[in-house]
Amino acid sequence: MPLVSVVMPVYNSAATLGAAVRSVLTQTHSDLELLVTDDRSSDGSMDLLMEFARQDKRVLPESAPEQGGAGRARNLAIERARGDYIAFLDSDDMWLPEKTERQIEFAAAGCAPLTFTSYFKMDAGHEGESTDFIPNGRVVHAREHVDYRAMLVRDHIGALTAMYDRNVLGTRLMPEMRKRQDYALWLSIMRDGADARGLPEPLAVYRAHQAGSLSSNKLSLVRYNWELYREHEGLSVPQATRALAGAAWQSLHNSRI
Repeated sequence: MPLVSVVMPVYNSAATLGAAVRSVLTQTHSDLELLVTDDRSSDGSMDLLMEFARQDKRVLPESAPEQGGAGRARNLAIERARGDYIAFLDSDDMWLPEKTERQIEFAAAGCAPLTFTSYFKMDAGHEGESTDFIPNGRVVHAREHVDYRAMLVRDHIGALTAMYDRNVLGTRLMPEMRKRQDYALWLSIMRDGADARGLPEPLAVYRAHQAGSLSSNKLSLVRYNWELYREHEGLSVPQATRALAGAAWQSLHNSRI
């Protein structure tokens, strides 16, 4: 059985952290390690993680040497990974129980080194567990196939569903950017020649605002997307403008789900 290294950054997430961790530990594919980097939380998140680690040796928490943001926290976890696959989950989201098993089968069948899935959205105040989640009709659908050109127009990959094959791609870290590091990582993998394959089955649950709400956090990503297109990808102003329009459309579309 392939070992899956699950990367989870944590910062003051005590209210939602338990459900996120349990959604990993209850996966039907049990050969995994949960690599958590706590980014100097002040709300007891690290204490909760240490309790999980005492109960299950697959939980491997570490505290960041200094606060560096989600991208740096993810990279610290990736650097500790031993798995065949690297997968990502934030501390306020959840995986459905068969997510890892189904995605590994899908990746192997299609010889796809980078895969992602459809996912559900839930309200910010949702208090249930992944094992009792009831499908709610709020689904962000995965595209069947995504290449570099398509990704420049829109980020089609939900980070909570992404998984890459270390045996094929090597250990890939996220660029040191304040935000949109995940998007930059997918782009760098695809720029090197690997396309991504999407599994249409929704296998994760994203904690979001109410349907129809376009949060200020989403709007603030416009500046970071522009920096990504211009500085990281080296796009011209017309190319970056087209890509930014696609990103804005995607945010608006997903906010309505």
